[in-house]
Amino acid sequence: MELSSKAFQSNGVIPVTLSYHGGNISPPLMIRGVPVGTVKLALICDDPDAPGGVWVHWVVWNIDPETTHIPMGSLPTGAIVGNNSWGKAEWGGPAPPSGTHHYVFKLYALKESVALKPGANAKELEAAIKGNILAEARLVGLFSAAR
Repeated sequence: MELSSKAFQSNGVIPVTLSYHGGNISPPLMIRGVPVGTVKLALICDDPDAPGGVWVHWVVWNIDPETTHIPMGSLPTGAIVGNNSWGKAEWGGPAPPSGTHHYVFKLYALKESVALKPGANAKELEAAIKGNILAEARLVGLFSAAR
């Protein structure tokens, strides 16, 4: 399974327009190679370089496995959004306090749908999908505070 974006290459720089202070628009994402037997997809984007520990930017689940493209600034129909580290059920773009941070988009192919209510956080989603993952894909983007 593969996850990519037209907005930035893997390990490339995320555009300012997608950052928290530059437009706060979720990136366009392309999904390929979803394994047979996938019932739903889940997506988490986090920043493991945040000073206080991992900072979650986006939590989305119950994405239809037929989804091949998530347009910029939108969600797939029927997907459920959880709370990011700002406590909001939305995309929260990069906003590092200093230095260059890695933003890790993790896409999971799941054997079952996820029974969480909207607004659940990444830890709750990770607990709910444990033992339910068929495949995983990652896309890493970089963003620097000095922009």
